Amino acid sequence: MTNVLVCGGAHADRRGRIAGHTVPGASNPGAWFSEAGGGGFNAARNLARLGHAVTLISPRGGDADGELVTAAAAQAGVIDRPFTFLDRATPSYTAILENDGNLVIALADMELYKQFTPRRAQMRAVRDAIAAADLLLCDANLPQETIVTLVGQARACGAMTAGIAISPAKVVRFRPALEQLDFLFMNEAEARALTGAEVAELSGWPGLLRGIGLAGGFVTRGGKALVGFDRSGIVIGTPPALDMIQDVTGAGDALAAGALFGLMNGSGLAEAMRQGIACAAITLQSPYAASEELCQENLKTALSRVTDIQAR
Repeated sequence: MTNVLVCGGAHADRRGRIAGHTVPGASNPGAWFSEAGGGGFNAARNLARLGHAVTLISPRGGDADGELVTAAAAQAGVIDRPFTFLDRATPSYTAILENDGNLVIALADMELYKQFTPRRAQMRAVRDAIAAADLLLCDANLPQETIVTLVGQARACGAMTAGIAISPAKVVRFRPALEQLDFLFMNEAEARALTGAEVAELSGWPGLLRGIGLAGGFVTRGGKALVGFDRSGIVIGTPPALDMIQDVTGAGDALAAGALFGLMNGSGLAEAMRQGIACAAITLQSPYAASEELCQENLKTALSRVTDIQAR
């Protein structure tokens, strides 16, 4: 069993879904749904459901939202090791979605993550968790200096290192750590923010990202073709058409978890991409950001529909 350490977002995730056609600047009928979320936490739960031993370290408040995260970690089999601040509020993400599940706008209240400082990253419990990990996965909710510290410690211990971009505004926090990352998972907007450049073709992203020091990564474009690369190659894949999409929230985190699951099990880049796409498809058809239906058996079924993967 592979040991995975996840350091990053684990918070309350609230999503309001508009019932009909979206009317900007007006009151829209709809419904609210709340659950535990966060890029790192979504990936952590996915990896745990796929059979890995996953430990989560993340700041949390002493409130009902914190209890929500604690319960979700236990339900998914994640080993939960939070920094708890009893007098602070747990971070939250509040999103408005269109009727088809696509994002209209979101508000992220992530102030508490600033308390995961480099000094906390050097605490004995954190250093021991890193030393025991085969993979360190961070997300960009953490401060830049903390990301650099954690990734540096993991590389010194010989662990695989990976990151989740979270947003165009936050992905730049990975810049000082790029040369020590094995993989970074991002969408095209985040890739543009990180490189300060644009590409004419999807296959142009690996060259740009390698040029700023990144050895491997995946660049997604929603339901369109995506590109993955490592030190030795490039692959482009097209997700299968889905009969129904429940919610896009967490799909990118699921792709990251599926790809890392494959890579840690010895799969090549193309097969890792297939597994990432399959995990994302399972998540897109679930109302939850980390699908309770994700498991190795269902992953095998979903893989049968992922056929368009090409090496470049």
